[in-house]
Amino acid sequence: QLQASGGGLVQAGDSLRLSCIASGRAAGYYVAGWLRQAPGKEREFVAVINWRSGSTDYADSVKGRFAISRDNAKNTMYLQMNSLKAEDTAVYYCAASWRIIWSSRRTPSYEYWGQGTLVTVSS
Repeated sequence: QLQASGGGLVQAGDSLRLSCIASGRAAGYYVAGWLRQAPGKEREFVAVINWRSGSTDYADSVKGRFAISRDNAKNTMYLQMNSLKAEDTAVYYCAASWRIIWSSRRTPSYEYWGQGTLVTVSS
């Protein structure tokens, strides 16, 4: 119900845009976000968007470099990643929720998850 794409191998300083298309019950959710998991590390919050208001929040590590957005008509969420660093290397997951409230927006407790897309940044 969530399909992520756009990952790849890039050099440090390059840009990538990830996409996440929602269908079925995952469409029209309240909160959607991107999380990532690097090798040997726990999954971590990257960015989140309130689907209705467009409000956003970012992890400190990506603030100013990444931008999350959504296209209501296409039920699609994006993560524009600029000035990529080697430490951004990870599998990126998109996720969506009907239940998460905005004050808990950094929680990993989403109902719907995409399959993950690998981003590798070489230094």
